[in-house]
Amino acid sequence: MDLYEHQARELLAEHGIAVPRAEVTDSPERVREIARALGGRVVVKAQVRTGGRGKAGGVRLAADPAAAEEAARHILGMDIKGHKVGTVMLAEPFDIEREFYVSYVLDRAAGRFLAIASAEGGTEIEEVAAKRPEVVARIPVDPATGVHTAMAVRIADAAGLPPQTVDTLVRLWKALVREDALLVEINPLVRTVQGRIVALDGKVTLDDNARFRRTRWGGEREVPAERLEVRAAAKGLNYVKLDGEVGVIGNGAGLVMSTLDVVAGCGARPANFLDIGGGASARVMADGLSVILSDPAVKSVLVNVFGGITACDAVADGIVRALDEVRPTKPLVVRLDGNNAARGRAVLDAHAHPLVEQATTMDGAARRAARLATAA
Repeated sequence: MDLYEHQARELLAEHGIAVPRAEVTDSPERVREIARALGGRVVVKAQVRTGGRGKAGGVRLAADPAAAEEAARHILGMDIKGHKVGTVMLAEPFDIEREFYVSYVLDRAAGRFLAIASAEGGTEIEEVAAKRPEVVARIPVDPATGVHTAMAVRIADAAGLPPQTVDTLVRLWKALVREDALLVEINPLVRTVQGRIVALDGKVTLDDNARFRRTRWGGEREVPAERLEVRAAAKGLNYVKLDGEVGVIGNGAGLVMSTLDVVAGCGARPANFLDIGGGASARVMADGLSVILSDPAVKSVLVNVFGGITACDAVADGIVRALDEVRPTKPLVVRLDGNNAARGRAVLDAHAHPLVEQATTMDGAARRAARLATAA
């Protein structure tokens, strides 16, 4: 379950992380009053469960309450990646000295969490990783030991973050654990000209399996206008539509994020994020491929699976089932490794579909999928 930014902000504040003063409304008429209460000059931000709001014009700095109302009237009702804006958040602005990126995400394939951090915050981390992978630190986190001060220092040093961010890294981990989260992200985490460390924007994904313990969240329902996301949600898939041409499917959020980075590094753009999870069945695999292959923007598909709980032969069975059901006209590049990988590769070899290729490494699979997409 993804939280809206204003909900993520509230959650972070409850765990002692500094956030801007802010208020949410769906009424343009209320905007002036809120802006005056926050000091007049405010940032007006669309509240949707997707990224790319700034590029879409959904984040605007307003110099005074009148400008804030004008900005809100423009933003409310916008469509951002298939999500209609129904509310805006007004937040106090800060004079920023530096911007950073910090997050923790569950890596199902590895059975642990991954700390991702960078001194290059403020933009989408995928873009930063594609252009300058050396500035993005990825540090495995054992859930049994978590992130204490020494571990936070290690993460900060690896990413080139200032020492003042260590406390935020510790508190962010506590928020993840105590709130049953699969992902907690701050982008940007800023140092102001006064030297304060403040979380200007946050993203939180809670574990649906713990929804019964988190009844305070989820009251605001947003049905995405993007038809593929609606279709994927109906099948229980963790799917996000992106703007590229290479469909991506993997098992584990960390593995999928790494695959997105590798695809971007090969000169192509990912068309989606799709994590089939740690124990995905052949049915889940077939459903995922069915959604991706029905996206007209997709020119090729990359399936990157490391077999742990998910056995590779079950994944291969799912691919074969999807091919029989969907009858694709787009090429698939499949990389299977780990549990029952040889058996899974044999299943695909026996099926001998003319549009399916296999690769032995993630880099090789990504290069081939990117080449097929850009040549289409």
